[in-house]
Amino acid sequence: VDEDKGLIRAHGKEIVVLREARNPKDIPWRDNGVSLVVDCTGKFQDPHADADDAKGALRGHLAAGARAVVQSSPFKSKREGVALPDDSAFLIYGINHLDYDPGKHKLVSAASCTTTALAHMMRPLLARDLTHNMITAGMSTVHAATASQPVIDSVPASGAKDLRKTRGAMDNIVITSTNAAKALEQVMPEIATIGFMADSVRIPTVTASLIILNVTFQTEMLPDGTVSVDRDAVNAIFREAAEGEARGLVKYSEEQNVSTDMIGENAAVVIEAIETHTRTGFVDLKLANGVERVPLTHVKIFGWYDNEMGSYAHRLGQLTSHVASTL
Repeated sequence: VDEDKGLIRAHGKEIVVLREARNPKDIPWRDNGVSLVVDCTGKFQDPHADADDAKGALRGHLAAGARAVVQSSPFKSKREGVALPDDSAFLIYGINHLDYDPGKHKLVSAASCTTTALAHMMRPLLARDLTHNMITAGMSTVHAATASQPVIDSVPASGAKDLRKTRGAMDNIVITSTNAAKALEQVMPEIATIGFMADSVRIPTVTASLIILNVTFQTEMLPDGTVSVDRDAVNAIFREAAEGEARGLVKYSEEQNVSTDMIGENAAVVIEAIETHTRTGFVDLKLANGVERVPLTHVKIFGWYDNEMGSYAHRLGQLTSHVASTL
């Protein structure tokens, strides 16, 4: 480390550390030949905000010389119900990263750790005819504590609606919200036709989280009296994906895992296959010529992910490399 020159030397390379400007538009990217910026501050999330916004904005990086910006969190706009700007895109590596258009997209959101893991759980199911006919879905993420939570109980801000967010992170289990399902629609538009609920439960651990995914399918009765979607069929889908189109992104495990086993895990999601469960019920539809019994199968699937340096950070790195390769 050379503090006087603002340099860090690692593996034979010199890395320039820019320490003066805080507002993106004032950072000398152009002077340092920087074409791609990865913004991990979490401070500038509105893709509509102008470059000269007094509080700073993602577009400030573009004004300062960058050709593109990758943000390590979901976009959050102050303009409710307004579509993303044409030059902005939600992208998840392995899901829709090939949609990146260097001639069009200047601002890219890499979504969140939970949305990334959820997308890689949903994609294999939606890609198969057997499980494509989803009726409803619900997701709960049992999520490690994050930097947004206070270490100890704190005083709520004036007008705060969710007082639980001010409780100590390492002393409480906290029910909170997540925009994972809403963000998922940005990368997998077909999700919009499914009734999807999502919530989050923060727990007092440092990293590694767990998605509990519940999906209801319209299924079929087979000649032998069984249903088309059962535990073995669902696990076979994830095993096939892990060995095929999602190799390295989806991991299939028949081990009895716990959260610390997932710290540093590379895969976007690890399916805990021994905990996959299904139950089937029937709905009687009254037709002109009688009643038809329609089977509906409820499936519960567990998926682990490292929400910090593992699963999400690796996908962010891969997405960044892909964007950089096209500039």
